[in-house]
Amino acid sequence: EGGLLCRELLEAAGHPVSGYTIVRDDPQVVAARVRSVAEEGSADVLISTGGTGISRRDNTYEALSGLLSKRLDGFGELFRMLSYQEIGPAAMLSRALGGLVITERGSLTVLALPGSPKAVRLGLEKLILPELGHLAFESRR
Repeated sequence: EGGLLCRELLEAAGHPVSGYTIVRDDPQVVAARVRSVAEEGSADVLISTGGTGISRRDNTYEALSGLLSKRLDGFGELFRMLSYQEIGPAAMLSRALGGLVITERGSLTVLALPGSPKAVRLGLEKLILPELGHLAFESRR
């Protein structure tokens, strides 16, 4: 549900979506898919939804944090601040993160959001969409 909303919001804002994939929340599977997108150069920005909580089954944070060459700490910090304004202290349970995956072939900005539609909408409307062009530009440099 969150992934479909993400796609809808991106397309409604005029951004092309070059791919959409649902993968199992397994660190090796997630990391392999992100590395593949970075190596292919098929996108400048990859947005993932889900797997950022603290339950035993949430592994996206571990998969992505190990791939990041440069971290965008402000993304997670701002997401939690905005989330706190909406849901209160439960915002601290989010492990939203962002950064750049740099490979020999190029780089890819990766942003990980929680999977709930409210969190996806918050992250996209308040943080990602206003800066998406800049993030894509920096990924290509």
